[in-house]
Amino acid sequence: MTPEEQLQQLERCVEAFAGSVAALDERLFLRKVTTWTARDMVAHLIGWNRYVVRGARQILRGELPFYDVDPGPDYSNVNAMLVRDYPDTDRSALLESLTASTEELTAFLRAVDPDTWDRDFGVRHNGETLTVKSTVDDLIADYHHHREQLEEFRTSAAQQGVCSGTCE
Repeated sequence: MTPEEQLQQLERCVEAFAGSVAALDERLFLRKVTTWTARDMVAHLIGWNRYVVRGARQILRGELPFYDVDPGPDYSNVNAMLVRDYPDTDRSALLESLTASTEELTAFLRAVDPDTWDRDFGVRHNGETLTVKSTVDDLIADYHHHREQLEEFRTSAAQQGVCSGTCE
C-alpha cells in the first residue's frame, strides 16, 4: 500500500467513525459505551490525530514518541489525559475538532517524504519497530475499533428501546 492509499484509508475510517457518532441519538452521546462515552472516544481520537503528528516527527528523527515513554497499561495514562484535554460535550463542536485535527494530520503526513514512510529509523517500543506507516496503521485500527463499538452500542440501544427503536 502506498502512503497515499494509506492516507485515503485513514480518511475513510475517520469519516465512518464520525458518521457513527453523528448517527447516535443525542441521548446516547454522553452514555457509557464501554468505560468511555462516545464523547470520550471523539476526544481521544482528536488528541491522537495531533499526537501522531508529534510522534511521527520524533520517529523521523530516530526518537521514541513522547506518548510511548510512560503510556500506562493499554495507553491508559495517555488516553485519560486526552479525554481531559478535550472536555467539550457538544457533539457538533467535537466533530468539527475531529475534522480539523484530521486535516492537520493528513496535511502533515502528505508532506512526509514517501521514501521515509516505512523506513526503520531505529525506534523500538515493546519489541516493535516504529515507523510512520506503523503509526498510521495503529491509528486506522483505533478508528475502526471505536466505530465498531459505537455501532454495537447503537444497535443494542435500539433493541432496548432507549431511543424509540431507531436511534436515527
